[in-house]
Amino acid sequence: MSKIRLKYVDRFTDRHGSVRYYFRRGKGARVPLPGLPGSSEFMAAYQSAADGIEPPKAKPQRGEPGTFDRLISDYLVSSDFARMKQTTQQHYRATLERWILMEKIGHRSVSGMRREHIKIMLAKRADTPGAANDLLKKMRVLIRFSIDAGYRPDDPTLRIKRFASGEHHTWTEDEIATYEKKWPIGTRERTAFSLLLNTGQRSSDVVKMARTDIDDNVIQVSQQKTGSQVLQKTGSKVWIPIHQNLKLALDAAEKNHIVILTTTRGKPFTAKGFGEWMAKNIDNAGLPNRCVPHGLRKAAARRLAEAGCSAHEIQSITGHKSLKEVERYTREVEQKRLAKAAMLKVSEQG
Repeated sequence: MSKIRLKYVDRFTDRHGSVRYYFRRGKGARVPLPGLPGSSEFMAAYQSAADGIEPPKAKPQRGEPGTFDRLISDYLVSSDFARMKQTTQQHYRATLERWILMEKIGHRSVSGMRREHIKIMLAKRADTPGAANDLLKKMRVLIRFSIDAGYRPDDPTLRIKRFASGEHHTWTEDEIATYEKKWPIGTRERTAFSLLLNTGQRSSDVVKMARTDIDDNVIQVSQQKTGSQVLQKTGSKVWIPIHQNLKLALDAAEKNHIVILTTTRGKPFTAKGFGEWMAKNIDNAGLPNRCVPHGLRKAAARRLAEAGCSAHEIQSITGHKSLKEVERYTREVEQKRLAKAAMLKVSEQG
């Protein structure tokens, strides 16, 4: 952030940690200056004070001093923000506003945010690594602005690693067995796991599955996906035959709601709440951080490929729009098969 030096401007930090600006010529009266140096409202008020014009009453500022609401407000009228292209401004504004709304941190102190808080927020978005990385990028810009503006002295986003975008770990059979050993059939944790693994669907689809979607041992799914943390219908419908392992889990599960998966209070999960709950279940099973719910969708595709399914057959289950991702599994399985056959031939020749 560039430094703007103006005559007769006093600056001090109030008890809330926010930086305040005033115009004062000699021993004259202090005239408060809204916003930040360089912003349109600041410069207009500065010019009026320099000309001796009575400044108009300032509009009520958003949020309390030192809070994220106030920080966002200051950032959106800053010279840093003004230098961006209009489309970039729109994207930054939408992402940051959605972030503080979803995390309910608008009233919280900017100086109180710690590294662990950021890691938790990003972990909630592990199923959408691209969106998580985009949020981290914008958080870093905002935090650096907050340092320049005097909200806090340090940057808690330093050395926080980006997700490998689009590269979720595919669960191994050992990892699957470890989870199933911890959570036996009949538990909600196992029912959720079995739905993810044996349907190959996203978490946002699994939480919507209802018993009325099941007919003649087939479950119908109207697919959704998360885009910038907003659920959007893809328009895709898939019909998935129920695997025998899933049938065992469903038969043993509680049937207290039309929706298959419910919270301990008997209410349907939100996509966000389900992701947080599954993360705890996975952690309690002693599995590594690389094991996330979306990796079970990839494990389902891997199993189908290993069973000899074609890319189109796998796509009919997972509902992928493009064959590109699905074909990767069939290529990997075929490569392994060919490599084993090749090495066997070498071994037989001595």
